[in-house]
Amino acid sequence: MWYKYHYLGLMTSLRKLLLTGNPLRTLRSSLVSGPTHALLKYLQSRLPADEETGVSPATKEEVVAMAARMSLTSKELSLAGLGLSAVPSDVWESSEIKKVDLSRNLIEELPVELSSCVSLETLILSGNKMTEWPGAIIKQLSNILCLKLDNNILRQIPSDGFQAASKLQVLDLSGNANCLPEHPAFSSLPHLKELYLRRMQISDVPSDILILQDLRSLDLSQNSLRLIPEGFKNLTTLMELNLSDNNITTLPPELGLLEPSLQMLKLDGNPLRSIRRTILDRGTKAVLAYLKDKIVEQ
Repeated sequence: MWYKYHYLGLMTSLRKLLLTGNPLRTLRSSLVSGPTHALLKYLQSRLPADEETGVSPATKEEVVAMAARMSLTSKELSLAGLGLSAVPSDVWESSEIKKVDLSRNLIEELPVELSSCVSLETLILSGNKMTEWPGAIIKQLSNILCLKLDNNILRQIPSDGFQAASKLQVLDLSGNANCLPEHPAFSSLPHLKELYLRRMQISDVPSDILILQDLRSLDLSQNSLRLIPEGFKNLTTLMELNLSDNNITTLPPELGLLEPSLQMLKLDGNPLRSIRRTILDRGTKAVLAYLKDKIVEQ
């Protein structure tokens, strides 16, 4: 069919697509010679779609097959947003894949074939139907650095669950309410740089977070936090801290010791009483300076 190449628009991980020198009549020259992301966006807009998955059922197999072929050279497998409840076993043609994106599907459990991807570094499972922590398979992925499981329906993660992924640098569990054990062992993830725990009904900051010496970005927004522990002062590498939309009324003065490393502190949506609105409106540097001055006053 004339529109078959439009399915290239679904290859969201594609960074460069060169089409110049071909006798293409259905694409404007500005698209062919322009940036790849603009071309992919145009191709995606031309796809035939159904209401549920955004992909015509008659061509979904073609899209999956194309993604598998492209993964042989790109080392990335992108099957995002296809409405898949299971991943066809024949897509795992290469054990050298470094990134797998299965986001926005209907997947309930990981395919066992994934454990053969020993070079895998990034696994994106956002927006699926997973209920169990995939520890058994993750344990086989010794090089995994980034794991995104946000917006699934995870039940409680085992207390030793994080030990299976000790090399993780990025972990996103957002939107999985009450999935953390009573004392989550984040200390099992000593190399963690980014941790996202939005909308998880957390009422207390897990103490293990406060010993993560490489942590640069921490998102605890949209929870039920009331108190911020003094121990945050130990996160000396922290650059971004999102505490917005909680129930925080006061901040420990010791938080000011994170200046100048902390570049972004988000506090909107909290009933803060200890800091005047004029200071909050002036941004992160002003808030940290105010808190630091409070230490001197003590």
